[in-house]
Amino acid sequence: MDVESEKLEQRIRRFKERLKQAGVRLTHQRLAVFIEVAKTQDHPDAETVYRRVLATVPTISLDTVYRTLWRLFDLGLVRALDPPRKRVRFDANTEPHHHFVCRKCGRTRDFCDSRFDRLEVSEAVRALGKV
Repeated sequence: MDVESEKLEQRIRRFKERLKQAGVRLTHQRLAVFIEVAKTQDHPDAETVYRRVLATVPTISLDTVYRTLWRLFDLGLVRALDPPRKRVRFDANTEPHHHFVCRKCGRTRDFCDSRFDRLEVSEAVRALGKV
């Protein structure tokens, strides 16, 4: 499922502004990788992003996709999710939200629920780090 065009444009504007603030050059490869993550809600992993971007940027390498995704992560433009199957998925929705991850197929979807926001975290869990 794709995100609304207005939301995508908002994400692209934020992407360009953040790169400029950080002094990072805007390249067509970086833009293509970001758009691929930003336009969908399926939280693609790096290999999926690579396959999708390859259609429009045939000279891009898998290494470039990985480096770009981790640069976007460092800039706060994407989040990294670590569901089962030991592969990292990326999400351009940096607004507060939750993730539903199917244990069978690994499909990941965003959702918001204020009841989850109010859950009390036990002291034992809090001692492990930030939830």
